[in-house]
Amino acid sequence: MTRGVAPWLPVLLGVSLVLGGCGGTPDDDARDPSTTTAPSAEPSVDSQAHDGHGGDGAEPASTPLREGERFARLAMPAPYSPSAPNGTGTDDYRCFLLDPELAEDAFITGFDVQPGTPDTVHHVIMFRVPPELVSQAEAADKATPGEGWTCFGDAGIPAASGSVDDVPWLGAWAPGGGERVLADDLGTPVEAGSQVVMQVHYNLLAGTGPDVTAARLRLASADKDLAPLQTMLLPAPVELPCRPRHSDGKLCDRDAAVDDVIARFGPSGNTANGLHMFCGSQPVGPEQHCDTTIERPATLRAVAGHMHLLGRSLTIDVNPGTRREQRVLDIPVWNFDDQGAVSVDPLRLRRGDTVRVTCTHDQSLRDQLPAFEGQEERYVVWGEGTTDEMCLGMLLVTRP
Repeated sequence: MTRGVAPWLPVLLGVSLVLGGCGGTPDDDARDPSTTTAPSAEPSVDSQAHDGHGGDGAEPASTPLREGERFARLAMPAPYSPSAPNGTGTDDYRCFLLDPELAEDAFITGFDVQPGTPDTVHHVIMFRVPPELVSQAEAADKATPGEGWTCFGDAGIPAASGSVDDVPWLGAWAPGGGERVLADDLGTPVEAGSQVVMQVHYNLLAGTGPDVTAARLRLASADKDLAPLQTMLLPAPVELPCRPRHSDGKLCDRDAAVDDVIARFGPSGNTANGLHMFCGSQPVGPEQHCDTTIERPATLRAVAGHMHLLGRSLTIDVNPGTRREQRVLDIPVWNFDDQGAVSVDPLRLRRGDTVRVTCTHDQSLRDQLPAFEGQEERYVVWGEGTTDEMCLGMLLVTRP
């Protein structure tokens, strides 16, 4: 079943995928789809992986600035010690308002997110906040004790959430991410006086120590002849029942599992039910997909996918089942710690085209990954947490 883009989905979608890590941006160093390793009959799993996203904290080497570019560094104003904001769960989503001090309109042409504690930082997303919405962000900050505010699902500012057809992201980081530099003809426009909301997802299973995460934006003048880059999200359901020998668990009932996600994450925990309205019902099982209808013509420049630890494979297809069918992303063996984007040859997407994202998940990975130690099996639906799941495709596009 096909659906146009629903404007309410960003409120429900825990967008724990990120451009530049869980999403990326097109650059000369992006992965070549032709180099993807073919799957074995039984994809291997590193049993030591996913216990954190380690690193020595050293600042990575920077790509030299191009003509007319400059850097603006943003950092959390003070250390923040994460905790479960609703008193339950193992994840904290915290938003911080940062000011790049833009006196003039500009383009963002690259970014380098620097997680302060890579073991606990699951992802970072930077949202643009235009001048007219800065007061809303300031109010959210003042209304919450300590640094920042809780923001499951989006930036925590409803008017700044955008739509799935055009998400107001400036850039982000997730495992496998690093500095990202846009192609020479691309940029993300920002107005003078705009600020940035930096959303940080903390995995409390890896610790609760203080964190100071920073980001460095690469800026160019708004006078440059650059095509504005936009981000589209392609969500699909996750409906993964417990395995038969575990089916007597209290969270193996779907309703109980959804109620648990809502208890941990608030309204965004109801994404599982919202996706059935958006995508149409499908048979329950490890493979799920969703078709999105293109409503505005666009040119595809890069693609990415996002799942969590139970992911096995992910694909994105344009016009599946037709003579114009084209696979633009094929990840036969999902690696949570390598979520970079893939640049593609510019591909025109016409109004009425269909784009399908398909994900396969596997409950047996619970037996192999340290993150699931001590956790009982559950019916897995879409959820914000590190040990919950998602199925999400991302398209980076320009439009006429």
